[in-house]
Amino acid sequence: MSAAVVARWAVFPEAGGRELGGSCALSLLRGLILAANRDEFYHRPSKSADFWDGSNEILSAGLDMEEGKEGGTWLGISKKGKLAALTNYMQPKIDKNAKGRGALVTNFLTSDLDSYSYLKKVALEGHLYNGFNLIAADLNTTKGDVIWYYGNKGGPEPVFLNPGVYGLSNSLLDTPWKKLQYGKQLFTDVIRHSQDLVKEDLVQELIKVMNNQDPQLPDPAIEDQGKDYILPILNKYAAVCVRCPDYGTRTNTVILIDAAGHVTFTERTMLNADVNQWKTSTYQFKLQI
Repeated sequence: MSAAVVARWAVFPEAGGRELGGSCALSLLRGLILAANRDEFYHRPSKSADFWDGSNEILSAGLDMEEGKEGGTWLGISKKGKLAALTNYMQPKIDKNAKGRGALVTNFLTSDLDSYSYLKKVALEGHLYNGFNLIAADLNTTKGDVIWYYGNKGGPEPVFLNPGVYGLSNSLLDTPWKKLQYGKQLFTDVIRHSQDLVKEDLVQELIKVMNNQDPQLPDPAIEDQGKDYILPILNKYAAVCVRCPDYGTRTNTVILIDAAGHVTFTERTMLNADVNQWKTSTYQFKLQI
């Protein structure tokens, strides 16, 4: 996954619209909104979003089917309230013998460990992987949500995410890449001005945000981290939605979770490695917590 924007706490108006930050006279309830892109080579084999093995317990935004990496995923949620999201950390050179990062999400969703304990364990093994960022959450309608972040190119300890809006791309959490700051602003604007939107329209507005192809240049931070590796595609890579001939944004995912634990999971995914063919799938369920 290349980018994600998360609002950990939001105000959900009783009529069904959305407003972030409590700036209007609406019912203040817990909630989480996540909008994410997966950037990848168009021909890399993967499955679309679905519940695993027909169990209807764990829903992922697809499974990697690349040889040697089968079964990994970049985003998923369980009906027991576990959620995880992964992005790669951009680095010019990678270790081809490193452990597969997609298993980090899969292992958490199937683990009995809470999010903090899991990320503490992952931190001890972080050197075994190429660069990554991992968000892990325990969602609970009665005790409150607990969300942690860890990046193996950052500090040694997981970071607790207080209520707020966060952006994550291919650097550390909230690194001020211009495209990330721009994406967060577009995301926040949608949330703040969506009082009159029904849920389906809110999802579509967020998907529109994640498909913005306006390059945010110049950006010395991206150039410095990517070195010569990123220069040939910089004008494409510096947008929220990356669109290169053989590589780019091939999946948009939006997750809405309200205070009662109702989940709406929408994925828009590319078909047949063709930027003109897309399929949208929506799953709705209630957390069993």
